[in-house]
Amino acid sequence: MKGQSDISLTIPASSTGSTNYIMDYDTDKSRRRRNVCSRVCDRYRYIKFCLRSLTYNFFTNRNMVLDTCMEPLFWLVNHITRYMGPLMVVLVTILSSTVVSVVYICILPRCLETEAYVQFTFHLIFGHWLLVNIAFHYYKGVRTPPGYPPQIVPDTGVATICKKCIAPKPPRTHHCSICNKCILRMDHHCPWINNCVGHYNYRYFILFCIYMWTGTLYVCISAWPLFSEEFFDARKTFDSLLAGSVLFTMLHSYKVAQNKTDPLMERISALTDSESAYHKAVVFQFIICFSVLIALGVLTAWHIRLISRGETSIEKHINDSERARLKKVNVVYKNPYNFGVKENWRMLLGLYGGRTFWLHVLLPSSHPPEHDGTRWESLVTPGYVSAALP
Repeated sequence: MKGQSDISLTIPASSTGSTNYIMDYDTDKSRRRRNVCSRVCDRYRYIKFCLRSLTYNFFTNRNMVLDTCMEPLFWLVNHITRYMGPLMVVLVTILSSTVVSVVYICILPRCLETEAYVQFTFHLIFGHWLLVNIAFHYYKGVRTPPGYPPQIVPDTGVATICKKCIAPKPPRTHHCSICNKCILRMDHHCPWINNCVGHYNYRYFILFCIYMWTGTLYVCISAWPLFSEEFFDARKTFDSLLAGSVLFTMLHSYKVAQNKTDPLMERISALTDSESAYHKAVVFQFIICFSVLIALGVLTAWHIRLISRGETSIEKHINDSERARLKKVNVVYKNPYNFGVKENWRMLLGLYGGRTFWLHVLLPSSHPPEHDGTRWESLVTPGYVSAALP
């Protein structure tokens, strides 16, 4: 019994020693693990500190980081726009020619039959006046260079140096990433004219937008009676657009393969080929003109607002940023190039030296702007005025 009691006493002792050994082992293991994690974290913080030290810039902010991350997307968009520009010009030419052809073939004969001689004469004069102005200003907008800053600019004209061109950049000049050039008084790069909108062709661009919008509105109003007569006739629309089409032929073949019959699928157009083409031309013309009327109307209204305020699309964002920044210090920003609505439009349209609105705006004119775009008049004020303290 004594031996048994000794054995019973020694067993707990060995058990306790093994337990302590296991606890010490776990403690050492967790300590080593913490040391490894601590070294990894220290190394990460060291690398992060080195990178921030090498790339530190006081002007770096979230917007700059976002722009840097978006550079690949900008590169893709710029190249697509550059190569799609000529196709856009061809598309505009084809669609405009199609609409004009439909007007000559469908609209004018209908006006001659249903309207008086005076109204028909008005259509001829007003329609051709719009057509000449649209064609002229679109051609000039495409072919006229927007204006590039010279390598040597007078002292009063230089403001900064372009970071990409490494060349003088006069006031209101910006670098176009698509053209890869600095543009005088750049507004934006327009793919529909395959050209930048700048100092020398801004007038052609805005007048083209105004005349084109007026032309689409005129065509929609003139073609509405004929369009409503053609389009809202359900039987005629079905016979022209659906009956005998590829889609209905495929559906009819599928029904036949399934041993099913459908009288609607078996219907044959009651219109002749010329009547069907006439119907499609009228519907197509009205839909195209109405779509352009809405889209171009928004764009034209936007640019009319910018011109009235004496700023471009790029300057709009710059002025908004300055206005928000100065508002925090109780200062009201004032655009130095805003001389009032009338004067802003006079400067854009180049109505100086005896030029008039009737001869140089309502009629095609190739007169140049008032100056070369390297020097700009500005308000006497420093660009901002102090706000009233509360």
